[in-house]
Amino acid sequence: MPRHQTFQQLATLVDKYSNGDGIHPTAISGLQCLKMSATNMATPSVYQPSVCVVVQGSKQVLLEGEIFQYAPSQYLAVSVDLPLLGQVREATPKKPYLCLQINLDLSQMSELIAQSGNDAVAQIGTGRGLFVGKLNDDMVDAVLRLTQLLDTPKDIPALAPIRMREFHYRMLSGMHGAAIAQIAVAGSNTQKISQVIRKMKSDLTRALSVEELAAKVHMSPSSFHQHFKAVTAMSPLQYLKRLRLTEARQIMLSEDADAASTAYRVGYESPSQFSREYSRMFGAPPARDVAGIRNSVGPVVAG
Repeated sequence: MPRHQTFQQLATLVDKYSNGDGIHPTAISGLQCLKMSATNMATPSVYQPSVCVVVQGSKQVLLEGEIFQYAPSQYLAVSVDLPLLGQVREATPKKPYLCLQINLDLSQMSELIAQSGNDAVAQIGTGRGLFVGKLNDDMVDAVLRLTQLLDTPKDIPALAPIRMREFHYRMLSGMHGAAIAQIAVAGSNTQKISQVIRKMKSDLTRALSVEELAAKVHMSPSSFHQHFKAVTAMSPLQYLKRLRLTEARQIMLSEDADAASTAYRVGYESPSQFSREYSRMFGAPPARDVAGIRNSVGPVVAG
């Protein structure tokens, strides 16, 4: 089947299983449909390890000044939790931005890597925790077969695990397979940094030192700092601050919480310090920033 027809099929399916703008979980675990009917301003979101396959429109994400753009026939791969600014660049009500977000299953990748006997994936250096890749025909076909199961829900329990495994296999077999595999390779620097990030996310209110975090993954503080910045483009403390402020922004947007109570929830002891750092990062005090987002954009979604 010609590639453009495949993407038309995928666009029809994503639109069908998206009930309005936003991110929509599906009957297939680990598969989400995303839809936006208009372009938007850059909005923050914490992206989890996943692959975002654009089937219509285009988007870009920003990481500390680095810009990653992706459109149909491309995908965004995120190998560790990253606080990013996302912006839909092409979308209209008649031709909305449509995307599939497929969560990366670490245990499945580990099994596939072990079966392949390919030790080369463990030997590449520490790289950035996200990149834009090009979909090959095998990847596109795997995504289509997986998504088509939404039309036959009775087949999902038996076939979705097989097709999700095929998707992971195709990703690991592709041009950027070694980079994706790093999160699942025990002892790789990316896997160690991912472990630390999970620790940070598990308790945002706890004060953590670089020395404590480095010791957790058996690295020296200087080596840990170097590898952490290679993966996230930030120092560990910069990352923690951005993670806290991004989570705070999402709490205020989704729960209509006030700035003071949100500050304590994400680990700030002083609401005034929270407001100052929030203003520096997002360009306006919390209340004004959140009001501006509500007045100008729709749902804040990753993918």
